[in-house]
Amino acid sequence: MPMQRNRLYYFLLIVLTIIIGLASRHFSNYLPEIINLGLGDALWALMMYWMIAFVFPAASIRNLTAMALTVCFLVEFSQLIQVDWLNAIRSYRFGALVLGQGFLWSDLLAYTIGVASGMCIEMNLMRRRVIS
Repeated sequence: MPMQRNRLYYFLLIVLTIIIGLASRHFSNYLPEIINLGLGDALWALMMYWMIAFVFPAASIRNLTAMALTVCFLVEFSQLIQVDWLNAIRSYRFGALVLGQGFLWSDLLAYTIGVASGMCIEMNLMRRRVIS
């Protein structure tokens, strides 16, 4: 029988990840620079993992991981496209948070860490029967 996630849990994980992400920006002066370098991107990818789990509650963890990484990588590679209308969207805070500003290879690593963290957290919570 395919797994069916409880959307309420995943909604709460999305909100919690957003709160942690905003807090990490607010308190960035207190964190080591090596952490600040990729923390926001990793948390953004983690949030993307939870959002895709929310939208596709019956997806396998493998498919969910693949979808999340694909979205994250496509958004990053889209930053190589510099057209006026897309740059106009990126000029607003929300647009910059969602679409990013400039392509960095290191962001791909941060996204991979964020999505892998989501996968590991989910597998651990499922094993403990905290979420389903």
